[in-house]
Amino acid sequence: MSDQDLAKIPLVDIDEEGIFKYILIRVTGKETADGTEPSKLVVRGYADCEWHADIYERTQGTIKGTGLDTECLGGGRIEHNPEKKYLKVYGHSTGYGKADHAESKRVLLTKYKNYEIETSDEGY
Repeated sequence: MSDQDLAKIPLVDIDEEGIFKYILIRVTGKETADGTEPSKLVVRGYADCEWHADIYERTQGTIKGTGLDTECLGGGRIEHNPEKKYLKVYGHSTGYGKADHAESKRVLLTKYKNYEIETSDEGY
């Protein structure tokens, strides 16, 4: 059951435009008979969330009751310019640390295939 639930979780859910905080989350299903735990990385970012923790709480709320676990792997900021088909992933989260921006870019490319996506460790 949790494998189906895991498959239903979108890889990317970010605001359509602007500069906002984001987090990288590992979503994990129940251990299978062979001892493996199915998982995937997802990116979440919303301008109406003041703190990275607010994004994580929102995400946990949508996953609650599915039997899946979540772990925040870090955060930063995203600049999203749909007119230019451009995303910039940068900075860090004071509470969760810096996300692996290269991994975040990989996940974002699953939805934004035609975008230029820049990563940087600079900025907050």
